[in-house]
Amino acid sequence: MDGERIVIVEGITDKRKIKKILAEDIEIICTHGTLGIERMEELILDYNLDERRVYILVDEDDSGYKLRKQLTAELPHAVHIYIDKAFREVAATPEPELARALLNRHFKVKSIYLI
Repeated sequence: MDGERIVIVEGITDKRKIKKILAEDIEIICTHGTLGIERMEELILDYNLDERRVYILVDEDDSGYKLRKQLTAELPHAVHIYIDKAFREVAATPEPELARALLNRHFKVKSIYLI
């Protein structure tokens, strides 16, 4: 998979937090929860997800697990980024923790968050 990278998150708060930490311009899309079949197909086509390097970063809760499972079924080439279960939500995860999770997947992050 040589296409551009794209990150899939659940909500706009997650997107804002990740954008704040990243030191590169990466497209981030929000699912706003679990997806119906039609919406999933729209996302795949609209964002050309079959040809891109897709990263999944969702909450460590029931809705996040359900969404991760759904995305994995449709996008088996996607790479998963996990947060510590203690924080449960991407938006509630401290910036240094998120920065390390992103860095581990070779994203460039702002050094201020690497403490």
